[in-house]
Amino acid sequence: MGKRKIQDEAEVIRWFEEGRTYQWMIDEYRRKYGIDTVSSMWGNFRNRRGLERRITRDDDLIPWFVKVEHRQQYPLVMLRAEARRRDGRELTESSRTRLDSWRRMLAQEDVVVHYDPETADGFSYVPRRAGDHDLIRQPARKTTARRRSG
Repeated sequence: MGKRKIQDEAEVIRWFEEGRTYQWMIDEYRRKYGIDTVSSMWGNFRNRRGLERRITRDDDLIPWFVKVEHRQQYPLVMLRAEARRRDGRELTESSRTRLDSWRRMLAQEDVVVHYDPETADGFSYVPRRAGDHDLIRQPARKTTARRRSG
C-alpha cells in the first residue's frame, strides 16, 4: 500500500469547513507539502468522512443532463445559485446581487429558462406559459444524471 497523501486530517476537515475549493487544496498541498493531488482525492476524502456536499443538487430546478459545453452558461450558473439559496446555503454578496438582478429580469420580461442540448448555446429564455410555475420550462421528463447508490 502506498504512502498516504493526507498529512493532517484535522487541517483538511477545517479547509472543508472554511469552504476551500478543491483547486485551492491541490495548490496548498503542493506548496506546503510538495505533494501532488487531484480533485477526486479531495472528493473521496469528503465522502469517506461524511462531510457535507460542496454542491446543492436540485433536480426540480435543474432537471436536465447538461452537456459539458453548456455547463458554464449564465442561466445555469444562476440556477445553481438559486438552488443554493433554496437549500439555505449562504451566498456571497456578489452572488446574491447577481441572482436578485437575474430573477428581476426573468419577472420583468416574463420569461423562463429553457434548455435544448442540441443548440449551440444550450440555454435560452422563452416566454412564460400558464404551465410554468418556477424559473424554468419543465421538460417532458428529467434527464439529470444520477449517481448510483451502493
